[in-house]
Amino acid sequence: MRPARAAAVVRLAGSFLLPASLAVAGLPVQASSIYTCINAKGQRITSDRPISECLDRTQELRNTDGSVKQVVPPSMTPEERVAYEDRLRQEMAAEAVKRDAIRRDRNLLSRYPDEPRHQRARIAALEPLNTALQATERRLTELEQEQKRLQQEAEFYKGRDQPRELKIKFGQNQAALQAQQDAAQNHLAEIQRINTSYDQELLRLKRLWAGAAPGSISLPVSSSATR
Repeated sequence: MRPARAAAVVRLAGSFLLPASLAVAGLPVQASSIYTCINAKGQRITSDRPISECLDRTQELRNTDGSVKQVVPPSMTPEERVAYEDRLRQEMAAEAVKRDAIRRDRNLLSRYPDEPRHQRARIAALEPLNTALQATERRLTELEQEQKRLQQEAEFYKGRDQPRELKIKFGQNQAALQAQQDAAQNHLAEIQRINTSYDQELLRLKRLWAGAAPGSISLPVSSSATR
């Protein structure tokens, strides 16, 4: 082999063996890219990893030829991190609400494709309450008639002490009347709640039937939509 070619081979082999030998020896090998920044004192700093002195400012990740590979933005302060996480939670919550509204609107459209279907559902929901209210009203009429009979009987003892049995009947009648009156009020309140719920639902459905996108309506979602 010619001396010049032999020397070239030796140099080429050395270029591959030198980094390996440095690594084995525990010596640093030149990084493929470096971080650089100007710190608070105006000093330029370089490193093979993010520079702790410049976490509050922009850092540049440069190639070995000096060209900019990446611009690293400042890290967040603790206060900024808290604000960012809070904003992220709010955005996630809003997105969850949006998805839920879309789901409920689609369920509404699937359940009630037209107004007659919705009206039949309202009637079906009210039927047991109307039946219960009618029964309560009948019982109230019976108790009021019983009360009149007891009052007529009490007239016989006017000016005298009423018998203990009659007093007990009066007490029982009054308690039963109060219970039925309370039941009637509860039935009426529930009927009103259901009607209000279906009214709100119908307003929403009319917008959806007219072509509004599910989840885009600001009207409140009726509780009856989750039945």
